[in-house]
Amino acid sequence: MKKLLLLPVMLLGAFTAATAQGPVTTPTVDNPNAPEMKFEVLDHNFGTIKQGDAATYEFKFKNSGKEPLIITSASGSCGCTVPDWPKDPIRPGGSGTIKVTFNSAGKMGAQDKTVTLISNAKEGTLVLHMKGTVEAKPVDPAQTVPTGSTGTGTATGGKETKTVPATTATTKETKAVPATSTGGKTSPATSPKAATTTSTKESPKTVTATPPATKEAPKTSTPK
Repeated sequence: MKKLLLLPVMLLGAFTAATAQGPVTTPTVDNPNAPEMKFEVLDHNFGTIKQGDAATYEFKFKNSGKEPLIITSASGSCGCTVPDWPKDPIRPGGSGTIKVTFNSAGKMGAQDKTVTLISNAKEGTLVLHMKGTVEAKPVDPAQTVPTGSTGTGTATGGKETKTVPATTATTKETKAVPATSTGGKTSPATSPKAATTTSTKESPKTVTATPPATKEAPKTSTPK
């Protein structure tokens, strides 16, 4: 009876001891026939480019394993770095390329962008690097707009418009000289003469009317 009671206790103790040691791990065995992804270079330096230009490079590789190589995914470190990779399996001994394009729009200075590859190769994960320098693009003089001036002209859209002062208009007016009377006789009015005035503030010309000579009245004799 006592032996029957001790058996469950012994089993429980053995289970507890096994649990305390942790799970049993099975050592992994490398597949000797697994595909191998061998690149000519993992880093490429595209040098110096102008801002807004693109740099493209093809990373060449070879499957030196004994099984087909399958690239599961390829992702750039940012939206400016776009990879293009083979979607079909690469047979043993076959080769392929990973085309990477870096767009420098909005970038400046030293750059180091990456593309991460995941495949069934022995290497598992590989990282490619696109390095270089982006410098500012020179300003096109034809696109500059001159600053407006406060003189006689105003610059607009690269062209200068000058204000030409208006010409002074000349006007004429005619003044009539009234008739004069002498000794009860009225002499006809003299011909009117035109007086010219201008808006240039010239001194107005004066018109002088000369009356005709007067005749003396005849003398009368008074009888004595």
